[in-house]
Amino acid sequence: MAQILTFLGKGGSGRTTMAIAAAKKIAQAGDRVLLVGQDPGPAFGLLLEFSPTFEPQELVNNLQVVQLKTSVLLEQSWEEVKAIEKEYLRSPTLKNVYGQELGILPGMDQALALNALREYEKSGKYDVIIYDGPGNINSLRMLGIPEILSWYIRRFRKVIVDSDVGKALSPFVTPVTSAIMNVSWSPDWGSDNVTSGPTNKANEMLEEGKNAVADPQRVVSYLLTTEEETAIATAKYLWGSAQQIGLSVAGLLVNQGSVTEAMATDFSPLPLHAIPSRNVPDWQNVIDALPDLRATTGVTKSIIIDVAARQIKVYLPGFDKKQVKLTQYGPEITIEAGDQRRNIILPPSLSGQSVKGAKFNNNYLNISL
Repeated sequence: MAQILTFLGKGGSGRTTMAIAAAKKIAQAGDRVLLVGQDPGPAFGLLLEFSPTFEPQELVNNLQVVQLKTSVLLEQSWEEVKAIEKEYLRSPTLKNVYGQELGILPGMDQALALNALREYEKSGKYDVIIYDGPGNINSLRMLGIPEILSWYIRRFRKVIVDSDVGKALSPFVTPVTSAIMNVSWSPDWGSDNVTSGPTNKANEMLEEGKNAVADPQRVVSYLLTTEEETAIATAKYLWGSAQQIGLSVAGLLVNQGSVTEAMATDFSPLPLHAIPSRNVPDWQNVIDALPDLRATTGVTKSIIIDVAARQIKVYLPGFDKKQVKLTQYGPEITIEAGDQRRNIILPPSLSGQSVKGAKFNNNYLNISL
């Protein structure tokens, strides 16, 4: 099981430089590393002094490099979709549509990159995967896809089932799908207990993705900033936004600068590390300055549910109470902070409880039920 490591920070703060240095450092320690670059431009290859392709290639001992190409990922994924359709549908309809014809829609880059990371992680070939992506809110939305998509499926399936149309169609679902598809659907087609092949696979994949993002041993991030005010503000914003998807933040790297007392206060309790300018063409001074990036002890949990005290604590550093909005719909509590929303499903013992109050204190939103 590989650990996925990524960097979050303002553009121009040196994310790609940190990703390369981190990959070299971890590979030097003996771990098998895959460095994944998403930007198809030339900067990635120029910094590496290497020509990466969309297939992993060895750069140095224990270190392979791949540069994602969305069009290639789309073709590969489309062939997988057609294979699934052929397996479960008696009369496939997509066989005459080819991946080479498909255009790239907004948002496809992140979804396809997430699937590529999942496949590299499952391959068992690597101990660490370092993802050099946008490093901004788009990276967080990418990692939050399993959580958000599972919410959409769960909520809209229930909406359809509870509607008059859903109730009218329910008796016909099992015989119709059995006649058309090579699967047996659960009679309770509106529940989470769907036994169809592709649907069950999708649910398992989403659940696995949610669990991975919430586990710092599997997915972890580091904030990156310079001494510039805008870079520091962006790092703070991304710190709080990462908590909204349950992503662990293990520390702050100050690139080409020093750790100030103000930074230590603003980003407490994160460990802060000053990273010097790179001695071009050498990488060793940057490599030596990096901390043990795989160590995740002391990472603050993004959410704590205390059933006995009927309290939920949500960690939201980088935000103040004016930037946080809370709403409740039945057994789900939605927290909006910045441009991110998080849906929290109350455990069964608290599902009938309504929010009685909420206070924002010391980076935590304390919700009383």
